[in-house]
Amino acid sequence: TAGRAEANLMAETAERGSLTGKTQDDEDSFRRACVVRGVPDTFRVFVVLEEANLETVKVGKDGGFQLLNADDHQGILARTKRDPAHARPDIAHQCLLTLLDSPLNKAGRLKVFVRTRKNVLIDVHPHIRIPRTFRRFAGLIVELLQKLKIRATNSPDPLLKVVANPVTTHLPAGCRRVLMTYNCERVENMQSHAISVARAAAAAAAETAHPAASSSAATANGGGGGDDDDAKRGEQRGAPTAVVYVVGAMAHGKVDADWVDEQLSVSHYPLSGANVCAKIVQAYENVLDVL
Repeated sequence: TAGRAEANLMAETAERGSLTGKTQDDEDSFRRACVVRGVPDTFRVFVVLEEANLETVKVGKDGGFQLLNADDHQGILARTKRDPAHARPDIAHQCLLTLLDSPLNKAGRLKVFVRTRKNVLIDVHPHIRIPRTFRRFAGLIVELLQKLKIRATNSPDPLLKVVANPVTTHLPAGCRRVLMTYNCERVENMQSHAISVARAAAAAAAETAHPAASSSAATANGGGGGDDDDAKRGEQRGAPTAVVYVVGAMAHGKVDADWVDEQLSVSHYPLSGANVCAKIVQAYENVLDVL
């Protein structure tokens, strides 16, 4: 019966917990161990969704514009000899839902940009509520690409707007830029990576608050390189104020972003864009103690 099956499931869950020794207290201890104190309130996580398949297409002579996708426009893709994998706007939709619904975004610690295959750069307001259904999302993007701006009815601030390229002009100066990719030798746990980034931000904030003490410590340790050392320390203080992650919002392939500083893989297996986005936000929610 259903009651017996539920009882068996509960027993199996309890048994697995006893075998692994993992309890709620262990999970709470892990979360507390991930928290990094001293990270400035100005610290932000930027996510750039690259190569998003967001493109409008006119349907029929008297028809309107629609968002090109592999399910509804197979005939158009066949006539134009285009790869259906390049007509997957649902991937960007999944990524945006994952990012903007996260507690990290609601806490004001996240900023998202989207760049399409047609090199259209979209600035996403943190307060936007992305439509849950794909059809409504498609209508929103079609309106955006035609009007270049989507405003809320009760606010003068645009929720979505097309901005000028390149994306680097919209990022904080000196921020760390990381390309998330499966095709690289460096594989690192996302939680460990987020902790190291947050610790660097906290150390930079402490150095900025007490530059004299940091300078004295450097001199005592054999430093004292003059203006060059001061310039380097200034760059280091500015660098960790934000971190940027570039995530591919396409079915397959590698993002060609020559403006990043490093590449990172967070799994030994290929992951979807939405899964990578989830790993990013969850790691920084733990680090910044966002519940």
